[in-house]
This record gives sequence, C-alpha cells and structure tokens, in this order.
Amino acid sequence: MIIAATLSLILHRLRQPLIIAYIITGIMVGPSVLSVASSPEILEIMSQIGVAFLLFTVGLGLNWRSVKDVGGIALATGVGQVLFTSVAGFLIGMGLGFDPVTSAYIAVALAFSSTIIIVKFLMDKEDLDSLYGRISVGFLLVQDFIAMLILLGLSGISHGASLQEIVITTLIKGAVIVPVFWLVSTHILPHLVRYAAKSQELLFIFSIAWCFFVATVLHLFGFGIEIGALIAGISLSTSMYVQEIIARIRPLRDFFLIIFFIVLGTHLGVQHIDGIILPTILFSLYVLIGNPLIVLFVMRLLGYHPRTGFLAGTTVAQISEFSFIIIAAGIAAGHLESSILALVTLVGIITISGSSYLIEHNERIYERLSWLFKRFEPSHMLEMEKKQVFETRQVFLFGCHDSGMELLPVIQSMKRSYVVVDFDPQMTRQLSEQGIPNIYGDAGDEAFLTEVQADKAKLIISTIPDFVISTSILGFLSARHYVGAVVVSVHTPEEARLAYEMGATYVIIPSVLSGKKFSEMLTQHKASKHSWGRLQKASLRG
Repeated sequence: MIIAATLSLILHRLRQPLIIAYIITGIMVGPSVLSVASSPEILEIMSQIGVAFLLFTVGLGLNWRSVKDVGGIALATGVGQVLFTSVAGFLIGMGLGFDPVTSAYIAVALAFSSTIIIVKFLMDKEDLDSLYGRISVGFLLVQDFIAMLILLGLSGISHGASLQEIVITTLIKGAVIVPVFWLVSTHILPHLVRYAAKSQELLFIFSIAWCFFVATVLHLFGFGIEIGALIAGISLSTSMYVQEIIARIRPLRDFFLIIFFIVLGTHLGVQHIDGIILPTILFSLYVLIGNPLIVLFVMRLLGYHPRTGFLAGTTVAQISEFSFIIIAAGIAAGHLESSILALVTLVGIITISGSSYLIEHNERIYERLSWLFKRFEPSHMLEMEKKQVFETRQVFLFGCHDSGMELLPVIQSMKRSYVVVDFDPQMTRQLSEQGIPNIYGDAGDEAFLTEVQADKAKLIISTIPDFVISTSILGFLSARHYVGAVVVSVHTPEEARLAYEMGATYVIIPSVLSGKKFSEMLTQHKASKHSWGRLQKASLRG
C-alpha cells in the first residue's frame, strides 16, 4: 500500500490513471522484482472480495427502467461483440503462429471487457446514466453472463464432463436458485432490511453479510462469486435504504479493488516480456481499435447513430478480469503454457491505460473523426424529416430521458409547436407510439441542426449533460446570430461558465439545480411534516 500510494502520487501529478500505479505496484512487489508479496493466496482472496464489492454496488444501483429500455440492444451488442471479437482474435492468433487451442483461449479472453474498469470510469465521468453508458453497462452484464457460462464449461471439462451434461446441470441449478431467491427477496428480505435499518452499524454488517451469503450459495452451486454478489445487490436495489448501503460499502470496495489491481500486476513477470512483444502489440492494437469498431458496426446495424456506437465502443477497448480467469483455467486444465498469462496480463496493462484516455476524451475524439462516420449516419433520418414536410418549430427539446421526460408536459402546456430530438431509436419509437412529434438525430451535428432549422425556433432546450454537444449547439446558433432562448446542460460549474460565454441563456447543472430546488422547498416548507407529506405523495406520482 505504501508503494501504491507513492506511485499514485507520481502518476496523479503526471495526469495518468491511478489504476496503472496499482498494476505497476503489483509488478514491483511480485516475484520478478522485490518479491515482497509473501502471501499471494491472501492477496488473491482480498482481490476477489474487491470484485464482489464492486458488483454488489453495481447491483444496488441498477436502474431497472434503464436496463429495460436498452435490454434488446444490450443483448444484441453483447453477444455480437463477443462473437465478432472471438473470431477475429482467433485468426490473429493463428497468424502469429499459436496453435488452434491457444488461439481459441486468447481470442475468447480478449472478447470480454472489464465491468470494474468501465463502471469506474463512467462513474468518474458522470456518464453512467447517459444513453451510451446505460447501453455499455447492459452489454457488460451480457458479457459477464457469457463469461460465467464459459467458466462453467471449462470447470466441467476439466472434471471430465461433456458439454451436454454441463448445459443440463446449469439449467437445473438455475431452475432451483432463481425461484428461491425471488421468494426470499420479495417476502423475507424487505422485513430484515427494515429491522436492520434501525441501526446504521447493523445495516452495514447486514448488507455485507447478505452479499457474502448470496455469493457463497451461488459459489456452492457452481456459479461465480461475481454473479452472486451482483444478484445480492440487485435484490436490495429496490430498498429505500439503498443509498445508505452504497455510501457505507464504497470505502471497502475502493480499498479491496486496489488490492485486485495490485494482484493483477503480480502475474506479470519481467522475465516473460522478451518473447511476447510482437503478439502483445498486435493484440493490444486489436483490442484498442478493433473492439470499438466492432461495437460501432453492431450498433449501427441495430439502427443507432454512429456517435452512440462510437462512444459505447470506446468502453470496450480493454480486457476483463474474466480474461485472466479464463487463461488461468486453461493453464490449470493443461491446455495452455504459463507464459500465455503473462501475455494477456501485459495486453491488459496496455489496454486498460489506453482505454482510460479513450473513455475520458471519447466525445472530443468523435468530433475530430466525425467526418469518417458521415456515410454511416442513418439514411432514414432525412426520410423522416421529409415525411413530416418539416415545418418551423417554436420549441426544440433535445434529449427525452429522465429530465427531458419531466419537461415534456410543461412544453406541451405552452400550446406552441414543438418537437423532441433524440438519437435513441427506441426512445423515438416510443414517442411516435404516443403521438409525440419527434425526430431521430444527433443534436451535436451541425448539418442535422441546419436540416431541421433549429435556428428558427423561439426556445431550444437540451437536457443532454454533454459539454461537447452543448458547445456544438451554441456554436451553431452563434454562427447564425440566434436571438431566441437556448438552455443547455453540462456537468460542472466550470463548463457552465464556458457555455454562458458562448451565449447560453441558461445552463442546467443537474447536481447544482437539484440542490437549489431542494433549498427552495426547505425554505418554503421548513419543519412542517404535513406539507412534506404532500410533497412526498406528489413525487411518488411522478
């Protein structure tokens, strides 16, 4: 921890991701350098606890409405990306001279992206609830499920079981486990949580115990600890005490995750690097460039705008913790040489560090490369506009998720002509079914804004908290000497100041706005329990 903290201070000063400091720490304390990690089995257990805590908190914060909205695209993208990446990775492995079995293992290992890293980066960037963020988390869950099936298969094969026996056994176990946990989560767990919540300390220990209990039960049934921790979190996600649980668990999660990345570094021996430089470079480039392009291609086939596909694609430009587990299982089964683990670990270090920059700057990267994707933009966008015989709208609402949906009734009550713009095809389909005027398109695309005559509107509201999109809208309107009112959304006060300088009439900062709104409510209602009760009923009515 002392070495990790020292390296973290240095890398933070150099504006590098702290994850790299943790992995380098593992290399230093591992057997190839200082060899001070004298109890590797203890560190391995602690790293597993970190993964369990992360997936537990992911399950706690899982937004079922968001998962339902992107369920189809998440399933299609997750399965499609794993298939395409595995096939291409296998061909690359064969081209590099690896035997078919080794090539297959490496290809499958590189097909999975890290839930830990992506969720952490999206949370840090405050993009977890964006369209591409929700899609990314959705297909990560699909990937994790596929990885679990593969690990179950490898476990069965190593014990001499046939594929048919593995499938039948898994289905039987699932048929027993799912109904039991559903009954416990709906009829027993809420009463236990309500009682535990009488004491913060009791709620804290109960939450940890529930996480480990579910993970242990599923582990005994042959499933992974990760899936058990995720299910434990999901079962508590509807509780009114979920935010308190998350706040309590987060410090533990962060500490044990540091151990996870340190352990990851200990698997990379310096002595293994010489013979794997070329494969490492080629596989790393494939993951960093090929994976995002595959996701973009799959999502484009499903009707999504190239921008959404590109942003979601950048989140899969690294390999997963399951990659190392799959390779370790192959070594344990006698199918692989131990040097393959060093290769995959080195690819992991390169892709993790590279993907951190891709995710952090993905909007700006897309803006620079958007000209490459013009030909891939949906052709039906212009067809929809022509079918509507497009008229000048007085109000434009960009983005209809969450706050946009809340604003829609108010806009409708203005009795002005309006249109909703969104580049989530599922959302535009839903709006069309409800008879709400809408257009599928990219709010940050100047050509699209020109086509729909956005500069002729009296009021423009963007609820998309994306600084690049907000500045694109403001830049477009400024160039056309727009005289109407324009409201945009950003994440931080610093971004808000820049937006005001570019001519925004008002800038929405969701966290600040919610605080101001609550301050007004607090001033108005003070300590009156009766008036707060009325507000509670109103908020539940939505």
